[in-house]
Amino acid sequence: MNRKSASQIYIFMSFMMALGNSIMFTTSGIYHVSTLGLNPFELVLMGTVLELTVLIFEGITGVVADTYSRKISVIIGMFILGAGFAVEGSILWLHGLVSVISVFAWVVISQLLFGIGWTFVSGANTAWMVDEAGEEHAGAILMKSQRMSLIATLLGIACSVGLSAAAPNLTFLTGGILYAALGIALFFWMKETGFVRKGHASHESHFRRMLGTWLDGAGVVRRQPLLLAMIAVTLLSGAASEGYDRLWQSFLITGVGMPGLPVPIAVWFGVVSAAATLIGLIGVRLAEKKMDMGSRRAISAAMFWFTLIRIAAILSLAFATNFAWAILSVLVVSAARSVSEPVYDTWLNMNLESQTRATVLSMVSQSDALGQTAGGPVVGWIGSRASVRASILTAGVLLLPVLGVFGRIARQKKGDQQRETPS
Repeated sequence: MNRKSASQIYIFMSFMMALGNSIMFTTSGIYHVSTLGLNPFELVLMGTVLELTVLIFEGITGVVADTYSRKISVIIGMFILGAGFAVEGSILWLHGLVSVISVFAWVVISQLLFGIGWTFVSGANTAWMVDEAGEEHAGAILMKSQRMSLIATLLGIACSVGLSAAAPNLTFLTGGILYAALGIALFFWMKETGFVRKGHASHESHFRRMLGTWLDGAGVVRRQPLLLAMIAVTLLSGAASEGYDRLWQSFLITGVGMPGLPVPIAVWFGVVSAAATLIGLIGVRLAEKKMDMGSRRAISAAMFWFTLIRIAAILSLAFATNFAWAILSVLVVSAARSVSEPVYDTWLNMNLESQTRATVLSMVSQSDALGQTAGGPVVGWIGSRASVRASILTAGVLLLPVLGVFGRIARQKKGDQQRETPS
């Protein structure tokens, strides 16, 4: 498969996934609270079920992708995701059909499907793209993919508002249809020519093959101290992001206070979400033009600065005393995250071997899920014992080790370049 075709398919895949996610999750709170009647504990437990599912299945599905096929893994994931979102959008109908299963139990089932489906896609989609397009082109493709995903997010926000006004469950039904349609499209369009299966003895069982692939991936991590350190600090990053994502809206409402204008809170947050997406889109476009995504040193240095900006913005939010200050901090956090995501993915793939790429990417995702599952509640507990401001401050502090790791990487890459440069 040629590089251009692989690039186009990957960008199309990312665009459609971002569109579906934006349609579903922009107004998901209205559906979960107003239509399904979930209480705060059930809302938190729903997220915990999702993260635990990802934590358990991520390593298994990553090994499947590396042992058998990235394409098959991605397509299976799309259909499972489509089924999960369709279930979530049909909960009231399903509850009426099978009343012995409670509404919340159906929510848990949908989250289990969501988590399992996502683990089949996560890691496998990027590993497929890098193998087909080449590692040297991956950075540029990931950056363009992020830009197109942000455009899809803007479109999805508008669609979500319109569909939710008609019927709140339509957003999830639409998302389920989009994911299923994407699975069908990929079945016909997606080719796999760059991936070479690892040789196995004919008498080996499927379990032994998958175990061997997992052990190979673990060996890659063990042989690269910086990659091992990155997986370790991803625990802290996951805890920080979970705490921040769950609490920044609450902090604006209760910690800083909303402006005294006759505008519903939902509208405020919709405007903030759209503004953050637009700023992120501008940031990604500038990074596309200015950054050398094929340079290990440039990418390492960029990750250091993006992490520093993100930490500074989160700490700024923690100390904000008025709405304008707080909103500016939120927008900077969002922009830094939008630009840093494709850069981080590029950095990871530059340090991975093709045969175990999906497995190691899944290990990183597992580390993030573990951090969110275990650390997020701790950050929330600090908020309940002290204040939401203290939780936001804790989230910023938890990212400091990540800054240290990227600083070390950037210094090492600079030193390597100096040694390689002839005097």
